Amino acid sequence: MTDAATTDRWIRWLNTLQLVLAGVLIMAPTVWMVLSSFKPSFEVTAYPPTLIFTPTLENYVELTKTTPFLSYALNSLIVTVGSTALGLLFGIPAAFAVSWTRISWPAILTLAARMAPGTLFLLPWYVMFRQIGMIGSYTALILSHAVITLPIVIWVLLPSFDGIPRSVFEAAQVDGCSVTRILWRIALPLVASGVAVSAILAFVFSWNYFLFALVLSNGDTKTLIAAAFNFIGEGSTQWGALMAAATLIALPPLVLAALVQRWLVSGLTLGAVKG
Repeated sequence: MTDAATTDRWIRWLNTLQLVLAGVLIMAPTVWMVLSSFKPSFEVTAYPPTLIFTPTLENYVELTKTTPFLSYALNSLIVTVGSTALGLLFGIPAAFAVSWTRISWPAILTLAARMAPGTLFLLPWYVMFRQIGMIGSYTALILSHAVITLPIVIWVLLPSFDGIPRSVFEAAQVDGCSVTRILWRIALPLVASGVAVSAILAFVFSWNYFLFALVLSNGDTKTLIAAAFNFIGEGSTQWGALMAAATLIALPPLVLAALVQRWLVSGLTLGAVKG
């Protein structure tokens, strides 16, 4: 066997080992959470953790008894879908405009807004929505969550728009297309996978965001992630019910990612290669 063949084999083994280690590190907390949700309450925080136990649904029963789970799930869905749609509605034209004009500061500004802690926006949001009587409304939650979804859409789509050859747009302009028609008829179909990726990422980030829903919602519009906070008390925490709630909260993003994983990978790869 030549040295080159031996080197290639070692590289393949190291790559495999690296992928396995990364998979274990990523999946271990998820597996722990799911297993804990099926453990009896007294075993959830046991140390060392028990790997062999009798599965029980008592945590899920406790969750449904103490929490209007379906109502909170519907609230989460309304807020997440609304904020994702809002992010796409404004993010797609914004990303195209930044790519078209090569003026990058608006995108950097939205990135700065995304990187800033949520508490930075919380007080202005709260004062503004209280003044106009919108605290506890879906509109307030959707608008506040758009701070999360809009930068994601812009920054995921920017490399995709940049990857389209300029000659395509110039040819469309020669044929008399306006900028708006170029966006909707030519550019958008070419970045469909990027749109799918940005929509999925925006959905996941909005679904899991906690802070705005905790302060800006009320009993009728509270989302799942904010409702799960009820299981954390000052003196004690219901870890079993909390793990059951976390498992159910994590389920929609995981199912969504599994269903569209091919689009997800191709869209991220497209942005990485052409950006």
